[in-house]
Amino acid sequence: MSTTVNHANAGNTSGIKPDAAGVAAVANRAAPAKRLGFFTRLLDEVNPQQRYRLATEQILHAEALGFDSAWVAQHHFHEAEGGLPAPLVFLAHVAALTRRIRLGTGVITLPMELALRVAEDTAVLDLLAQGRLEVGLGSGGTPTSFPPFGLQSGERGAVFGANLAILLAAWRGDAIGAGGNRLYPAAPQLAARVWQATFSVDGGARAGAAGDGLMLSRTQPRPERTPDLPLDAIQNPIIDAYLDALPDGVEPRILGSRTAFAADDGDQARRLAEKGLRRQAENARASGQSLHGDRLEDFIAAFDVHLGTPGQVLAALRQDTALARVTDLAFQVHSIDPPHAYILRSLELIARDVAPGLGWTPPAPSKTDAPVTSTQPFSSQERL
Repeated sequence: MSTTVNHANAGNTSGIKPDAAGVAAVANRAAPAKRLGFFTRLLDEVNPQQRYRLATEQILHAEALGFDSAWVAQHHFHEAEGGLPAPLVFLAHVAALTRRIRLGTGVITLPMELALRVAEDTAVLDLLAQGRLEVGLGSGGTPTSFPPFGLQSGERGAVFGANLAILLAAWRGDAIGAGGNRLYPAAPQLAARVWQATFSVDGGARAGAAGDGLMLSRTQPRPERTPDLPLDAIQNPIIDAYLDALPDGVEPRILGSRTAFAADDGDQARRLAEKGLRRQAENARASGQSLHGDRLEDFIAAFDVHLGTPGQVLAALRQDTALARVTDLAFQVHSIDPPHAYILRSLELIARDVAPGLGWTPPAPSKTDAPVTSTQPFSSQERL
């Protein structure tokens, strides 16, 4: 067993609790998916203020439809890769407008942050959100984004580890420097809500040994010699390593993010996907990634996209054996990035027709929940 500190020894106070089947599962398998999340990189093709408004509406819509969680990504400088450099600020806004849905970072790029400020901001945000915050952390990011923060991309692993130790110590209530400094407000509960994002088996083992949640990406690079390797063939070994390293008595938390875009018309879904996926292919090739083919089908395969009618999306997702092992599903529309109205409709179709087929049980409807209608008219672009 690894000697890595177990962040979850204090117990899971997240409110997201794996079902009993997960606790009794054999060591190499987690519970079937029971919780449903919406994930956004805030990539609507509008100005920044509109991006934040539309993402807020999407999360409110997800809550009204019964989604259990909403996750936002952090990106610095490069608006075509992500539209949100300050996820905790944005989630504080969303927290004031929501009641039930859990709010997560997917992820905070911790090497670029001052760990004590992250500790303070998350502590305050969790109080404002009434205990609904989930803290996803990662070391990655666009390589060119690191130097403005005083480090090189190659240093990110070591800096991530050091910053994580500072963050956990602050949450734990350890003394900070001299003079009796301690984190205020105290936030020991957040140690049980850490999720680590990783592409590697070693990363899965580290997250497991720490008792943290494991975050699996919607897609990830293939080995050069096996470019057609299915995503689940890459991620199942990561899950195995995570579960093998998880301390006895700690419930697994495994989030599988996937690109899923459901539409009433499958042909329309493909037309909407063409632009975004072709742009993603161009960006990937410009960064040196090798892609085979130039058809839409090639891009769908290369970026692990599930699109079409709800039946088509469900059938594709059921082929993914890694999803059978996760405790949390999180769906996003990147790299399709359709107009806002279609994102809202996709959320409706996923909640009604797709997620129940993957093991999610919708919550009982609330009289106060209603799908969100925008207070501002869609632009002509959003009506496409």
